[in-house]
Amino acid sequence: MARISTINSVLRKVSVAAAASGLLYLRRDSDSKTTVSISVPAQFREPLLRPWQIAQDIIHRSSFLSQGDASQSGNLPPIFSRIGPVPSADVNKEAFGKVGDGVKPSCGFLGRDSIANAAAMVGPAVVNISVPQGFNGMTIGKSIGSGTIIDPDGTILTCAHVVVDFHGLNDSSKGKVDVTLQDGRSFQGTVLNADLHSDIAIVKIKSSTPLPTAKLGTSSMLRPGDWVIALGCPLSLQNTVTAGIVSCVDRNSNDLGLGGMRREYLQSDCAINAGNSGGPLVNIDGEVVGVNIMKVLAADGLAFAVPIDSVSTIIEHFKKNGRVIRPWLGLKMIDLNDMLAAQLKEKDAKFPDVNRGILVPMVTPGSPGDLAGFHPGDVVTEFDGKPVVSIKEVVEIMGDRAGIPLKVVVIRANNIRTTLTVVPVEVSPVM
Repeated sequence: MARISTINSVLRKVSVAAAASGLLYLRRDSDSKTTVSISVPAQFREPLLRPWQIAQDIIHRSSFLSQGDASQSGNLPPIFSRIGPVPSADVNKEAFGKVGDGVKPSCGFLGRDSIANAAAMVGPAVVNISVPQGFNGMTIGKSIGSGTIIDPDGTILTCAHVVVDFHGLNDSSKGKVDVTLQDGRSFQGTVLNADLHSDIAIVKIKSSTPLPTAKLGTSSMLRPGDWVIALGCPLSLQNTVTAGIVSCVDRNSNDLGLGGMRREYLQSDCAINAGNSGGPLVNIDGEVVGVNIMKVLAADGLAFAVPIDSVSTIIEHFKKNGRVIRPWLGLKMIDLNDMLAAQLKEKDAKFPDVNRGILVPMVTPGSPGDLAGFHPGDVVTEFDGKPVVSIKEVVEIMGDRAGIPLKVVVIRANNIRTTLTVVPVEVSPVM
């Protein structure tokens, strides 16, 4: 009787498992042994791969297994029932990867080794940069920062404020910097290019042995909430890794109280400090998506990086012109949307019947825009023959074409449409 009771108990538990997670098969051999098999649908396989510790924790809190049953039998709740002793090769291959092999976590969730894998892919290419600081020809200290090797030829991406002062190359360094790799190798680097406006610079080192490099990704695909990793040498502590999420993908420089031309930053809550400047901001795939540039001193979790898409454009300018050429129109511009257009129309019935384009609320006197005939209240709908709805599109179209006439279509009060010709001028980086 005891044997029958035990078998019935097992069958009841297996039936619950089958109802919850798959199909139940019973087979009785000639020696009276009963074999139970469960086929689990694909949608339930993912939980099977969760760590055993999580399963054990759920067992103790499960409503359908008593504390006594869980501790005595060690059975999993129905949703954790396994088909066999190990997951299939295909499922296992999708869910797990070896450290450093770059395997992406499946189903869009953060795996146990995701951050470690990403850090391992980029870490060897992260360097410490040290620059002598001087006054009147006397060396009085060092500027410390970070950088990333982005090319096997020794090209290093970093921040301009790490390697130059506000007026140009530091008198004490004369364009020379000390570079230390994660593996301990040291080199003397040369500052090739520096753009003070974007705070991006390029340093070059020469090595007779192979150099590790990091892969540049894209920042346009980032969304608030995406995981990111900051690597660098804060306070000269090399090989430091911190993690967080993207807080904002297009933080405007005006929001931060920074004057001059408009700039946009990636905001994250990664912990960065003095010395992190110039280090990479990395996505979960081990790709550089930004260059860490600054933090808010009076707050925690407010760190900012230059998006890698902007950095790539700057690098192309360096290669083509030796500097970044920024055309200037002298127009204050705002992206127009439905709500803003409706509000302006309510205030002024003469406002044009458009809800997409770029609003020009102010024109700088004597600027290229003023000379071209722009008026406050104009809405730009076409720029150089292309429809535009954002400031970013205008900046991309202008590129480095300073001094070249461009046709601009604007719509004015009472829906008057006119075409203007504006000639952008190159501006100083400090504007």
